[in-house]
Amino acid sequence: MTTQTHIPAAKRLLRTLNGEALWPPPMWLMRQAGRFLPEFRAMRAQADFLTRCMTPDIATELTLQPIRRFGMDGAILFSDILILPWAMGQSLEFVEGTGPVLGAIRSEQDLNALDPARIAEATAPVLETLSRLRKAVDGPESIGVAKPGATTLLGFTGAPFTVACYMVEGRGSREFSVTRNMAFSEPALFDRLMALLTETTATYLCAQIEAGAEAVMLFDSWAGLLPPSEFRRHVIQPSRQIVQTIKARYPHIKVVGFPRLAGVMAAEYARETGVDVLALDTGADMATVRNMVPDTLGLQGNLDPVAVLAGGEAMRREALQVREAGRGRAHVFNLGHGVLPQTPVEHVADLVQTVRETP
Repeated sequence: MTTQTHIPAAKRLLRTLNGEALWPPPMWLMRQAGRFLPEFRAMRAQADFLTRCMTPDIATELTLQPIRRFGMDGAILFSDILILPWAMGQSLEFVEGTGPVLGAIRSEQDLNALDPARIAEATAPVLETLSRLRKAVDGPESIGVAKPGATTLLGFTGAPFTVACYMVEGRGSREFSVTRNMAFSEPALFDRLMALLTETTATYLCAQIEAGAEAVMLFDSWAGLLPPSEFRRHVIQPSRQIVQTIKARYPHIKVVGFPRLAGVMAAEYARETGVDVLALDTGADMATVRNMVPDTLGLQGNLDPVAVLAGGEAMRREALQVREAGRGRAHVFNLGHGVLPQTPVEHVADLVQTVRETP
């Protein structure tokens, strides 16, 4: 599964990730497998979030739901960025109305309690899900996928800094001030955590590729919280190491990087990390960014999810502006962040039709 000799013409997303400028652009949406789908909500009632992530039957079905309904060009693994720390032994619970709650890493003792040797066994169900998904999107038994062989399977992880934010803070936050304080006041401890996450993230992504992922994405959702010096140290540097590890083993695999809220630092991120595609958040102007980065770099994004929530002519207008901004470039149409749970499913269907069928 890891050797790529040529790309089937039907795999428009994979072709774009490899540098082709296609029109209309291929598309998938962050959080396309989510609560806005009635079929997702039905399965959500059957098991808690972590169980859904770690049960291949469920995770496979949830990943494929938006492929069946909308024919998205990309199927991204249903999982979570916090699976990796959980696999190393950090306690993790997803609490309704609160989000993830973890046993916070605040000391050398806490860090020493993590065991990367547990990862392979703990994440085996995730890799099994990827294996099943690859067969589902490519095989003759497509499990209801409308166009077998046309969908690209994406793996992903959180990038080290963003995962460290949750590990140190112990929960979600707007500012992650405890994490950022540790980076400044206890740099040796924070560097140890970042080194551990950099190595294990690279290994985990390679395992996802071996299991069937055709491309991978690094989500650095909180990258924009850091000043430039810390951004270079804790976002660019570890991402570069991860990309280098992947490319050394799988030179044909393309890596998408999403340094959310990075602002002007996104251009330096794109140049220095070695990612093949830069995913843009809602606040980035694609027409400006494309002039700041190498012509060989692909772009992904970046419609405002609230525009999809609103729907109608406003959504269609914004979507076509984003599409036009990527014209002539290897561009994957996506959102600037995830689909909002309260989004009417009809709005997403309208978006897909608008991007694909409007001249």
